[in-house]
Amino acid sequence: MQTTATILSNAPLQGDYHILDLALSFEVNTIIPGQFVHLQIPGLDGRLLRRPFSIFECTANGIRILYKVVGAGTEHLATLLPQTKLDLLGPLGNGFSPLPSDSLLVAGGYGCAPLFELAKHFHPCAILIGGRSSGDILLKKEYENVGCPVHVSTDDGSEGLRGRVTELLEEYLQKHPVRWIASCGPLPMLRALSQVMEQHQISGEISLDSAMCCGVGACFSCVTKIKDASSPDGWSYKRICHDGPIFPAAAICWN
Repeated sequence: MQTTATILSNAPLQGDYHILDLALSFEVNTIIPGQFVHLQIPGLDGRLLRRPFSIFECTANGIRILYKVVGAGTEHLATLLPQTKLDLLGPLGNGFSPLPSDSLLVAGGYGCAPLFELAKHFHPCAILIGGRSSGDILLKKEYENVGCPVHVSTDDGSEGLRGRVTELLEEYLQKHPVRWIASCGPLPMLRALSQVMEQHQISGEISLDSAMCCGVGACFSCVTKIKDASSPDGWSYKRICHDGPIFPAAAICWN
């Protein structure tokens, strides 16, 4: 669906992270946790491509987006004021499956954003959040407020366990049964997480992040290799924007 979104607020969260609150003209109860929107950011001087953003939270008026200022597009986005109109495509993508019992959420950095609605929709479960430092640990209070125990790791040891979130996961698995993991974060983290899940025979889904052009599956610019027994090579390309961004962890070809 293509529609016009109106900025209600656009405020810093911490460091380079911001929360964008948008009013929408359609009912948000059609949104599945894990879906995303494709925004046309006005005033970018000829930069025509839209930017994909995960839906962090559905509100009474629309949606909230958690984003980080990392380049010209998000730097300009952070300057936009309330009542600014944005052209929006969405909701896009396939969304997460419902959480079964004995589930766990695992996030890297602002990969915690697309998991939040999942935590709200189904029974609360624990979440492991990893980041480079304490400044990259986001939404702790928000997750705790919906009943999710939060466990943290940081690369520099400034908060929680010193180490990778996969190390935190190994520690967590020694004390808690887990049969399903839903996750989002940087690709190296997701690759390592998939290996841990395979070793412990844990099923689950992963949200892949990718630069996109069209966002609707027409241009094939955001493909990834997915295992395919019917293909001579044992894999086939799938479009992250259209066939994903959510894929079974065991189906992704990391090599």
